[in-house]
Amino acid sequence: MGATAMPSRQGRRHKEVLSPAKRRPSGSRSRPGGSGEEETSPEPRPRFVSAQLARPAPLAGTPLPRRTLCLPLPPAFLLPAAALEVAGRPEADPAMATPSAAFEALMNGVTSWDVPEDAIPCELLLIGEASFPVMVNDMGQVLIAASSYGRGRLVVVSHEDYLVEAQLTPFLLNAVGWLCSSPGAPVGVHPSLAPLAKILEGSGVEAKVEPEVKDSLGVYCIDAYNETMTEKLVKFMKRGGGLLIGGQAWDWANQGDDERVLFTFPGNLVTSVAGVYFTDNKGDTSFFKVSKKMPKIPVLVSCEDDLSEDRDELLHGISELDISNSDCFPSQLLVHGALAFPLGLDSYHGCVIAAARYGRGRVVVTGHKVLFTVGKLGPFLLNAVRWLDAGRRGKVVVQTELRTLSGLLAVGGIDSSIEPNLTSDASVYCFEPVSDVGVKELQEFVAEGGGLFVGAQAWWWAFKNPGVSPLARFPGNLLLNPFGISITSQSLNPGPFRTPKAGIRTYHFRSTLAEFQVIMGRKRGNVEKGWLAKLGPDGAAFLQIPAEEIPAYMSVHRLLRKLLSRYRLPVATRENPVINDCCRGAMLSLATGLAHSGSDLSLLVPEIEDMYSSPYLRPSESPIAVEVNCNNPGTRYCWMSTGLYIPGRQIIEVSLPEAAASADLKVQIGCHTDDLTRASKLFRGPLVINRCCLDKPTKSITCLWGGLLYIIVPQGSKLGSVPVTVKGAVHAPYYRLGETSQEEWKRRIQENPGPWGELATDNIILTVPTANLRTLENPEPLLRLWDEVMQAVARLGAEPFPLRLPQRIVADVQISVGWMHAGYPIMCHLESVQELISEKLIRTKGLWGPVHELGRNQQRQEWEFPPHTTEATCNLWCVYVHETVLGIPRGRANIALWPPVREKRVRIYLGKGPNVKNWNAWTALETYLQLQEAFGWEPFIRLFTEYRNQTNLPTDNVDKMNLWVKMFSHQVQKNLAPFFEAWAWPIQKEVATSLAYLPEWKENIMKLYLLTQMPH
Repeated sequence: MGATAMPSRQGRRHKEVLSPAKRRPSGSRSRPGGSGEEETSPEPRPRFVSAQLARPAPLAGTPLPRRTLCLPLPPAFLLPAAALEVAGRPEADPAMATPSAAFEALMNGVTSWDVPEDAIPCELLLIGEASFPVMVNDMGQVLIAASSYGRGRLVVVSHEDYLVEAQLTPFLLNAVGWLCSSPGAPVGVHPSLAPLAKILEGSGVEAKVEPEVKDSLGVYCIDAYNETMTEKLVKFMKRGGGLLIGGQAWDWANQGDDERVLFTFPGNLVTSVAGVYFTDNKGDTSFFKVSKKMPKIPVLVSCEDDLSEDRDELLHGISELDISNSDCFPSQLLVHGALAFPLGLDSYHGCVIAAARYGRGRVVVTGHKVLFTVGKLGPFLLNAVRWLDAGRRGKVVVQTELRTLSGLLAVGGIDSSIEPNLTSDASVYCFEPVSDVGVKELQEFVAEGGGLFVGAQAWWWAFKNPGVSPLARFPGNLLLNPFGISITSQSLNPGPFRTPKAGIRTYHFRSTLAEFQVIMGRKRGNVEKGWLAKLGPDGAAFLQIPAEEIPAYMSVHRLLRKLLSRYRLPVATRENPVINDCCRGAMLSLATGLAHSGSDLSLLVPEIEDMYSSPYLRPSESPIAVEVNCNNPGTRYCWMSTGLYIPGRQIIEVSLPEAAASADLKVQIGCHTDDLTRASKLFRGPLVINRCCLDKPTKSITCLWGGLLYIIVPQGSKLGSVPVTVKGAVHAPYYRLGETSQEEWKRRIQENPGPWGELATDNIILTVPTANLRTLENPEPLLRLWDEVMQAVARLGAEPFPLRLPQRIVADVQISVGWMHAGYPIMCHLESVQELISEKLIRTKGLWGPVHELGRNQQRQEWEFPPHTTEATCNLWCVYVHETVLGIPRGRANIALWPPVREKRVRIYLGKGPNVKNWNAWTALETYLQLQEAFGWEPFIRLFTEYRNQTNLPTDNVDKMNLWVKMFSHQVQKNLAPFFEAWAWPIQKEVATSLAYLPEWKENIMKLYLLTQMPH
């Protein structure tokens, strides 16, 4: 095939400027004005003035453009030709580098679209972060787009006839001016568009027909059917050239056998590197908008058929992706790109592995680098690398830190090279992104045909960087966001993940958002089960990606603002819960995302008020000043209470000294941190806190739901007391042991209107509703008891006391899992509040639940054997606290520890044949209690101290269990190997031998059990 494809694939071709007979009739369907969503009347058009333009007379036989005579020329084109070129350079106007400024430059003076009536265009698909729409029809289809790549720029029109249409002269001149980045450089025009050269020359622009693109050119204009200059055109653009290209792909697709237009159409091999694709969808030509501001990119452009082959190739021979024994918790992936697709999903549609097309290249992402080493994933890993290589049989480079992957690939017959970084001759690069160095180079590697295999999780990064969104700042996402795949801070449970099946619809953020838009508009309709429950948190996460001047993201922001502003925001309560998997449930998460992204809160009006956003809370008209202790001697970040509450639906202002603004402080509104996005019913919004960096002396923060105000202080901070001033807050009840008097407390609970309050010591902070606090006349005895409890917790765990950082317990109307759960903070239901704040109840009935969670926070992976001891060793703290502080014996503290129940449990375990697989929870606790009852608490305290001081400890259960046996035996100077063998612990022969010199433990109670046990 020659330089240009067969004419039958080109649509209608022209060798001269279109005549009036082939132009749109006078009843133009173009609609002037508008903002992208609204119509406005055309402005009065000044008379055409041409005296300032140095240009030749119109060609003989070329009719004067009817509408051009009435159009105002853009100011740039009222200059001499040299000045014209400078005006189009990025250096001349830095603002021209932004899509908004570029759109204005391209549309300057364009008041109508007079396109050839019988030239049927194709719809354009835009992806990535650089592309933006210029011309959009009434159906929302993009017909003209622009973008940038490397140092160059690109304008794409969806039919080549548009480029030889004299009626479009104002736009064509704008396009050439914007594309040209080299002063004085001529414009080259491919012979297939020869009439365009005449149009440009007739307007004073130096243009000449050039069969090949040359470095000396500033702009090159060509149709989209050329198959011989692909690499030259990409390099020309990358070096700073401007490319004007036009064509349509629907007719081309009809003429050929290859239906994969996005990846085989000649024009797409060039324009796709900048995120613009010709599709085989016909463009509607009924009406065209001339927008005053950049129009939206459509949420969804049909391209499923172009991706199904890729999915089939990646999943060939694979029915599920099993990571059950991987010992890792991968991050959930947000698949949001039009050419990105999931490959492994859990029952909640959470994605663990995804792939994408981007430009001429391909990407596969896993939610953890450990997945590169999982043997069960071997067939998939081989498929993935072969797909990424795209049949080139090229060099596969594996990052040095992932050398285990190289071995797995070798078993499957794929040779690879272990390198510290991407090499220039690589076809596929497998790596974990740990910094933002080289992001642009990696993106260009993919755009120009490379394959990228990425493995990373973001939850640890998010934990270390509270208040900073991983969608915005995590190094992996700086690379991956443009590809349409992002790594979130949400983790997934290891297990088998289902793979998409042919013919069965699979959840995708964009397709679900499009259906949500239809349902919200029609007030009826439905989507697949679980999709709307997933859309809410996915949308909230997507809104965390910085969207300023990135049209692909801005368009989604605009759509969601428009949708949510039409309806009142649901309010979820216990009495009137909101079903999560419906439009109302999705709205709650989406509203939170919009609020945090800076959208106008007046758009988000609730149906009713709730306890998180009471209208009766009137913020102080004057700022409130507080002193916040910003010392943190701990090993992790901590929340510092301010005693202030922020009412809902407000924008507050937080001010602090300049020195503190550079100390990595964060602000947090709300303490109810549980993510309820997987709950079936919602008693509150699924995400109700907001965190952000205090990186400026004065910071504005959006608060949708309301909540107590905290300053988050990084570990090791020595700032001391920092004055913080807050506009928009009210006081909340706050009592600190040793500082707040009883009289001051009474005044606070009567006068401070915040609906939540706190009781604090140096070791524990309790956050409960103010309504409950009003029953507490004097918190001092209660908190002194709590300090005794915390001292016992610290003593058993071999921690210094007072604690370096206080533990926190927060009550909530709904929590994510269980009756209570551990963490920072420990979370509990409102029903547990009295158990927390009643000294009488604590002393008489005990405190098993809260201390169980405090014990969970004490557990260390060095001496934990998950999953066996997860719910066992934490109860050692329950027994210790109840017996040493509260005087409640273990059998009365919990019925599960009543002696007959304990004996029965042991006999059942032995009766089934002792097996560590059945050694869990209460059964596992019994092992430790037998040791404690024989040797007391001191060996445990000494042992936990020893563990804290050791390094390079084993990580697998068998080695950890054997180390525990050795260390406990040494502590009590008894050979405990037979005792643990009776419990079916996997005692290693060398360990048993090493302990043989120690005295026998004659009082071993398991001997008695074994002697009296009935045969099983």
